[in-house]
Amino acid sequence: MSFAPLKRAPVKRAVAKHVLALAVAATVLASCTSYAPASKGFQEATVQPYRLDSGDRLRVSVFEQTGLSNTYTVDQAGYIAFPLIGQVAARGQTMPQLESAIAARLKQGYLRDPDVTIEMDRYRPVFVMGEVGRPGQYSYVPGMTAQNAVAIAGGFTSRGNQRDIDVTRKINGQVITGRTNISAPVLAGDTIYVRERLF
Repeated sequence: MSFAPLKRAPVKRAVAKHVLALAVAATVLASCTSYAPASKGFQEATVQPYRLDSGDRLRVSVFEQTGLSNTYTVDQAGYIAFPLIGQVAARGQTMPQLESAIAARLKQGYLRDPDVTIEMDRYRPVFVMGEVGRPGQYSYVPGMTAQNAVAIAGGFTSRGNQRDIDVTRKINGQVITGRTNISAPVLAGDTIYVRERLF
C-alpha cells in the first residue's frame, strides 16, 4: 500500500493555487500599467486659446463707462451678470469672443459704439489630489506644470508615484482624464491626481 499519490495531490493543488494567484496578480498589475496616455487633443488643449469657465474672475472695462467697468466672476452656470444687459454666457468663450458678445448686447439700445476690453483677474483653481502632502484647491498661474502644482500642494508623499500623474480636464465640454509626465503643463480647472507607487 503506497501513500505517495495522496502526498502529491495536495502539493499539486497548492502549486496550482499559487500559479493562479500569480496569474491574477500579473493581470491586475498589467491593467494598472496599461492605462492609456493622454491623447493628442488632450495635449493640444494646453496651447489653444484660453476658454472661460466657472470660477474665472474677469476685469471688464468699457471705455468711458465707469459704471459698467468692474470685476465679474463666471458663475456656476457659466454666465456673468452684467449691468444693463443681464446674464451673458461666458463658459467656453475666449476673452475676445466675450468682449464681442458684451459689445453687441450693449449696442442694442444702450451705447452707440461700446469699446469693451477684458483681462483675467484670477483664474479658476487647480485641484491636487492623491499622494501629496496637502491635497486641495490651489491658485492657478499661467505656465504652471504638474510638478509646480504638486510642489505647492506639499510635494509627494513617500508613497507617491513621481514618474507620471493623471490629469482630468474639460475639453470642448467633455471631461477627459489622461496620464501624462510630471513636467507637462496644466490648465486652470484641471484636477491633478498623484497615484500610489506599486513598489
